[in-house]
Amino acid sequence: MNQLSLTNLSAFYGASQALFDVSLTVDAGEVVALMGRNGMGKSTTIRCICQLMRSSGAVTFNTTDLTRLTSYQVARLGIGLVPEGRRCFADLTVYENLIAAARTGYWTFDTVNDLFPRLGERRNQKATLLSGGEQQMLAIGRALMTNPKILLLDEATEGLAPIIRQEIWEAIKALKSKTGLSILVIDKSVNELRGVCDSAVLLERGRTVWSGAMTQLTTELTEKFVGVST
Repeated sequence: MNQLSLTNLSAFYGASQALFDVSLTVDAGEVVALMGRNGMGKSTTIRCICQLMRSSGAVTFNTTDLTRLTSYQVARLGIGLVPEGRRCFADLTVYENLIAAARTGYWTFDTVNDLFPRLGERRNQKATLLSGGEQQMLAIGRALMTNPKILLLDEATEGLAPIIRQEIWEAIKALKSKTGLSILVIDKSVNELRGVCDSAVLLERGRTVWSGAMTQLTTELTEKFVGVST
């Protein structure tokens, strides 16, 4: 069953068109990679899902038409966003960041601490004093504390040290295996994506140019549309 569905999604920044009939689906419990070079429309797609910008075409979540909603209404439906650049509340502590938008459910401070023990160790430390990797863990934890039905991860490992990147990939694997949370992840780390994703969608200049099972994603495709080889 399609939990999230985008059909013929188009979007503009002023007079410039950024998306051209983008289509993708995320089934319940599925992890999907949204891939492409920089500037190809990946983050714009995420913004349209969350109604942070307007678009044409169909965007549905569990049969609800998201294009008729505001961004906070979309979040209340159970769409959790980990934005590019983390965007933690700098002057709030780790704990305050985590509870800022918390909702009742499986994810609590304790369960987030189990996933990312570093956050428990830094509970009373302000977010601005955390390392980049710790801030990324905090951004993921904050989104989980909303107890979402689907998690949108926009460049969750970009620019991080290898050891931190690995911790985050292990956490994503744990989310899939232990919680069955649906995830749409933007990243260029093809080998790591292969280890966790069920399927992939490739964007080129704002268009869907390929979609299919992760096992069908070839080196030729990643070299052509992502700029990396496996």
